[in-house]
Amino acid sequence: MSLRLRLTLLYTSLLGGTMLLVSALVYGLVNVILLDQVDRTLVQNSTAIISRLRMNTANTFDPRGLVDLRTTETVEFQVWSTDRKLLLAKPPTQRDPLDNAGRWADEPRYQTIRQSGKSLRVLSIPLKTIRGPVGVLQISQNITLVDMILSTLSLILVLVLALGLVFSGLSAWLVIGQTLAPLATVTRVAAQITRADDLQRRIPMTGVGDDEVGALITSFNQVLERLEKLFTSQRRFLADVSHELRTPLTVIRGNVGLMRRMKELDEESLTGIESEVDRLTRLVGDLLILAQAESGRLPLNLMPVSLDTILLEVFQQMRTIAGDRVSLRIAEIDQVEIVADFDRIKQVLLNLGGNAIQYTPNGGEIILSLRKSDQMAQILVTDTGPGIPAADLPHIFERFYRAEKSRTRASGTGFGLGLSIANWITRSHGGRIEVSSREGQGTTFCVWLPLSGPPNPSA
Repeated sequence: MSLRLRLTLLYTSLLGGTMLLVSALVYGLVNVILLDQVDRTLVQNSTAIISRLRMNTANTFDPRGLVDLRTTETVEFQVWSTDRKLLLAKPPTQRDPLDNAGRWADEPRYQTIRQSGKSLRVLSIPLKTIRGPVGVLQISQNITLVDMILSTLSLILVLVLALGLVFSGLSAWLVIGQTLAPLATVTRVAAQITRADDLQRRIPMTGVGDDEVGALITSFNQVLERLEKLFTSQRRFLADVSHELRTPLTVIRGNVGLMRRMKELDEESLTGIESEVDRLTRLVGDLLILAQAESGRLPLNLMPVSLDTILLEVFQQMRTIAGDRVSLRIAEIDQVEIVADFDRIKQVLLNLGGNAIQYTPNGGEIILSLRKSDQMAQILVTDTGPGIPAADLPHIFERFYRAEKSRTRASGTGFGLGLSIANWITRSHGGRIEVSSREGQGTTFCVWLPLSGPPNPSA
């Protein structure tokens, strides 16, 4: 059963139940009102009859008091004695009791009786004097007209209920169909995307209101956009990995082939092989770190650490790497203690420092700084290199991304993973990395880390 049909049946059932309840209440209310009017008439006539009843010396009812009594035309009455004998009747031809059970009534009793094709409303009233019970008065009124009114009303209510159900069912079918039409479009487009493997397609928003369906389509389009970016990134990642692996493997294969043809070990070839194996090892290590980070399986060993100690260690290692090629100095250093993973924070600074050394020309300068600012630790790594073009700045933290125009790739350069890893480590500590650069004037990386540590230590 389709969702459209289920919703239509549900709506129609609820409306039908409500209409049925209202119809029953209307029918019951009209029935009560009409019978109440009939009962009032019976009470008025019975009061008039009882007020005219007289007992003679023989302790029987004297009919002369009722000679000039005028009652409603549809009203009939009978007076029965205590031994169940009919004493008075109007009309006189009515000999059968109006309500047989009512002749034994000890208190006033209303009863609806079907008799000779007629519908009667009968009131039985016990008659008593100071000497005790003397009989029973039964007075009735023909309520056939009331029955006809109620029958007509019930027929009208049934017709209104049936027409209301049909109309509401058709209206619900059309309205629900129009409302669910965008969902059919979602299903159709999703099936087309699955068959064509085309994540660039989007579900059209035409005719969709600002409601739950519109929100669903918007969310679905956002999911498609996210999936498209993920698959594009995955394809690019695989292509980049293949390219990075192909280069060292080609070098290794060439050197091995050369030594095989020479049939002797060549020190230069062995050095080249060793260098490429080291590059492969670093690449695999970086990829493993990224994979663990993105899957959430790279734990952080959080503890109180001194950033100034880490900065000094990184500074010493950078001096060893840079040698006399570039100048390194610490412009400002504060005593800053945070809750962090010592090795990961050191890895961030080594990555930034290594990039600065790699892309700063001979005779250039690299400046390190550490200070506190608004409950945050701020680490600056500034170089006087060629800078990064503005078009490349939004992408430098992507995997395998290198701004080749400003930073010429050489055999000793990295794989474009260092900044991605540094960015992930910093964000995992509740911080961020900012970069500012001008072509020909240098680049500054700014690392912000909270003094109180990561907001979620389990991240």
